Amino acid sequence: MQHIVSGILGALVLILPLTVSAQDTPTRPLDPVAKSLQPDRMETYREVAGSTLKLHIFEPAEHQSSDQRSAFVIIHGGGWTGGYPWRCYPFADYFRRQGMVTISVEDRLLDKPPGTTVFDCVQDGQAAVRYVRQNAARLGINPDRIVVSGCSAGGHVAAETALYPDQRMSEHPAKLQHSAISCRPNAMVLYYPVIDTSAEGYGQKKIGENWQQLSPVHHVRANLPPTIVFHGTGDTVTPWKGAESFQKKMKAAGNDCELVSHADGVHGYLIFDVELFNQAMEKTRQFLVTHKFITDSEGPRALRGIGQNSERFRIAD
Repeated sequence: MQHIVSGILGALVLILPLTVSAQDTPTRPLDPVAKSLQPDRMETYREVAGSTLKLHIFEPAEHQSSDQRSAFVIIHGGGWTGGYPWRCYPFADYFRRQGMVTISVEDRLLDKPPGTTVFDCVQDGQAAVRYVRQNAARLGINPDRIVVSGCSAGGHVAAETALYPDQRMSEHPAKLQHSAISCRPNAMVLYYPVIDTSAEGYGQKKIGENWQQLSPVHHVRANLPPTIVFHGTGDTVTPWKGAESFQKKMKAAGNDCELVSHADGVHGYLIFDVELFNQAMEKTRQFLVTHKFITDSEGPRALRGIGQNSERFRIAD
C-alpha cells in the first residue's frame, strides 16, 4: 500500500502542477489519495456527551510495541464545524513512512451534539494527547516524543494543547477531567492555523465573549515546545499577520519557532497543490530531524527532484 500511495503522489505531482492564488478556485487533489488510505486500526480515546471519539492510527512497517517511536498526532480543520479525520490521512501516511506512529484525531464539532463549544473541541484535543501518552508503551510510542499538529481550526486545537493550561480549562463550565498526565506536546507543527481569535483573526463569533481565552497569540510565554508554522500571505480566512505576530512573540519569549510562508497562498494552500504539499512535508521532515524526532535516514521522500531552496516558500528570520 505504501508503494502504491507513493506512486499516486508522484503521478499527481506530474499531472496537477497547480499554482494556488487568491483568485483560483481551489480543488482538492489530495482527497483521492486520502480515500485510498486506511489506518492500521482505530481506538476510542474518549466517550463524552453521547459522542464516541476515535484515533485513526497508522504504524510504520513491522512496528512493534517495544519500538518506542516518535508520534505525530494531527487534528483536521473545518472551522470547528466540519471536517473529517480522513482528510489528514496523507499527512499521517507521509510521517508513518518516516518511521513515526501517526494518528489522525476525531473530535467533536461545534453544536454536534447541540451545545458543543470550541472549548469542548480543545478539551478533546487535550484528551487525545493524554490518551496517547498514557498508552504510549502499548502503542510503541516514546511518551516524551509526541508531536501535535493540525490544519486550520485543527491547528488551533493543536496549539491549545500547549498554550491553554488545564487550570483555565477547568474554569469553563464544560470542566476538564483532571489527570496527572500532561497534554503538552514535545513539538508543534501548525498548518495555516487559527492563531488569533480576535476580530482581526478568525473565530471570535464562534467562541463568544471569552474568545481571548482561546487565542494562542495572546497567551505566548516562555518554555513552549519547538514549533513550525506554515501560512500563506494571501490567507484572508486566518490572516497571515496573526502567524507573523505569533512567531515574533514566540521568539521574544525565547521559544524556537519557525514561520514558513508562501507568497499569496490562500487558506489551505498546500492541500490544493500536491507540489506545495510535498514541499511542506519535506520542510516538516527537516524540522523533525533537527529536533531529533526522526533520523535523516528514515523513510522515502515525497519531494524527490525538488530543490531544497525553492522560492515558493520563504522562511522568516
